[in-house]
Amino acid sequence: MLTLGELRGHVDTGMIDTVLVAFTDMQGRLQGKRCAGRYFLDEVVRPGTGPGVEACNYLLAVDVDMNTVDGYAMSSWDRGYGDMVLRPDLRTLRRVPWHEATALVLCDAAWDDGSPVVASPRQVLRAQLDRLAERGLVADVGTELEFMLFADSYAEAWDKAYHGLRPANLYNVDYSLMGTGRVEPLLRRIRSGMAGAGMVVESAKGECNLGQHEIAFRYADALTTCDNHAIYKTGAKEIADQAGMALTFMAKYDEREGNSCHIHVSLRRQDGAPAFPGEGEYGFSPLFAQFVAGQLACLRELTYLFAPNVNSYKRFADGSFAPTAVAWGVDNRTCALRVVGHGRSLRVENRVPGGDVNPYLAVAALIASGLHGIDRELELGAACTGNAYRSDAPRVPATLREAADLFTASEIAREAFGKEVVEHYGNAARIELAAFDAAVTDWERRRGFERL
Repeated sequence: MLTLGELRGHVDTGMIDTVLVAFTDMQGRLQGKRCAGRYFLDEVVRPGTGPGVEACNYLLAVDVDMNTVDGYAMSSWDRGYGDMVLRPDLRTLRRVPWHEATALVLCDAAWDDGSPVVASPRQVLRAQLDRLAERGLVADVGTELEFMLFADSYAEAWDKAYHGLRPANLYNVDYSLMGTGRVEPLLRRIRSGMAGAGMVVESAKGECNLGQHEIAFRYADALTTCDNHAIYKTGAKEIADQAGMALTFMAKYDEREGNSCHIHVSLRRQDGAPAFPGEGEYGFSPLFAQFVAGQLACLRELTYLFAPNVNSYKRFADGSFAPTAVAWGVDNRTCALRVVGHGRSLRVENRVPGGDVNPYLAVAALIASGLHGIDRELELGAACTGNAYRSDAPRVPATLREAADLFTASEIAREAFGKEVVEHYGNAARIELAAFDAAVTDWERRRGFERL
């Protein structure tokens, strides 16, 4: 991590000559500009002029292919596709070791008058953190991202239309030291790069699918974790690309195990005291029981914020370690909500998100759900002690269409996030569904070309 003074010194000596000014878009990607180091210091953060750089507001109103699409109130042809301002949050300023002489700063999106762009993912999360702060609470969060690694480069994968790619591991390497050793040079480069960018790396391990791995990082406050998550996803792809390889975080690449992003959350008081442990059953405080009850009550209506793409829902299969039942259990991986830890480490793990999740939106949904339970003092039902896949618990939405309908009709979502945010992301879901409905897939060609 860097202070502004340290950056100034490095620019003066030539150690840093480029600053990436970035924010996270609806799809969870880093977007922004590469600024010359001197320009960043003299203009972007110059006192008295209002820090920031301009960026077209269409960045929050496009699909994954960067197509301009209709239906957004904040950005359209009718509104002229004007600018918003990316205002650097200097607490995020850091080196980017995998790019030469480069630093990075994350930004909050604002309008010219200084008001926040409320549909920007970082602002959606900030609004929920403010609600927590009003109650004297702080959220700590950890995200666990899985990815699949291929020996092909991204350019080769594109040329092959993503068919016939070579997994970096040819068998299940879950916890295998020998299997992960085959790709340790790249895993080490990623771990070292992230450590050099200010993150605390804990471990790396193999996973079930071919070429599947996970790198774990220490938890932090919610905003820091989401910032690090976004930087890590971009950085890991860039480091793989530099090595002539490719990795994907998509939720379900093939018919085997998908890429998950389990999210762990705990609350503490502003004096640092943990808010979750107590004298109740399983060592729960009343607040923790209410928090988990809120997760259960809201999960179906807010699933869209955990699973934002058509492909996200392919993960949800019985017996797959991805959840299908809206249930909670103590250290029970068949449930959507898994309670783990004891005492100060007591926390809830949401197992619904996949690797394609936007962390800011997902964590905002977790906090909004918890506050729903706390404010209404909801009672927590009995834990699931068996196989939740075979339980009679409500089901996680099975398709993007089902989840989007629940989200856009949700009073819980409107109360927590506001009408503008719900309508903005509801439109994003409609755009994604329309694109998918218009596509002709390889499955359809194989099934129907000759035989139908």
